[in-house]
Amino acid sequence: MFSRRSFLVASGGALMAVSGRAEMKDPVPAMLDHVLLGCSDLQLGIDFVEKRTGVRAAFGGVHPGRGTQNALLSLGERQYLEIIAPDPAQGSSTNARSLSLQKLTEPRLVGWAAHPGSLEEFAKKLRGAGVSFDGPTPGSRKRPDGRVLQWQTLDLKDDASGLLPFFIEWSADSPHPSKDAPGGCHLVGFELATPNPEAVKRRVAQLSLDAPFMKGDQPQLRARIVSRSGEFEAVS
Repeated sequence: MFSRRSFLVASGGALMAVSGRAEMKDPVPAMLDHVLLGCSDLQLGIDFVEKRTGVRAAFGGVHPGRGTQNALLSLGERQYLEIIAPDPAQGSSTNARSLSLQKLTEPRLVGWAAHPGSLEEFAKKLRGAGVSFDGPTPGSRKRPDGRVLQWQTLDLKDDASGLLPFFIEWSADSPHPSKDAPGGCHLVGFELATPNPEAVKRRVAQLSLDAPFMKGDQPQLRARIVSRSGEFEAVS
């Protein structure tokens, strides 16, 4: 999932090219909960995003036992950007995600999360369809204000080289992070690029995802974000 990837920022002439790519806005999957921007250092990631959006992400907290920490930016109603990086305070983590983040030389997309509703019901559906997965697995994070957020996640055994999301269900007593994360940014497009559109089409339909996809030379996530400073495109 963490193969060599890049982060492209549209500005000046490049911004014109991205903006003129289509008359209509790119669709955004209805189930999209958040997109993850990975980096090797959290402050570097926060500064990187602020320079391109004019919005400074707020520290969200750490993920105990997972070796990571994050900062958040709202992307609209029930959607947000999670800047995720290793947490030095947790020492040398053996967690695969933390180790992969440490190797990044620049910020880039490293995945996305979708909310299908009840994970227990979703898990039953996947079992019936013969789809292999891990979970639901509980998770939690303490915010700087002391409030603890809780959730459950479900991970596909085969995520199509990082194109497919993990699935999340927030606890009923946990406010969605998009509600109080810094605003000013909006996700206007999200798509999957793949050398094998037909295979991805079958998987997307099987998971009831409405994620748009297109043919590309390699598996790649693409997100278009509009902010007070203009528009940029992030890719994996």
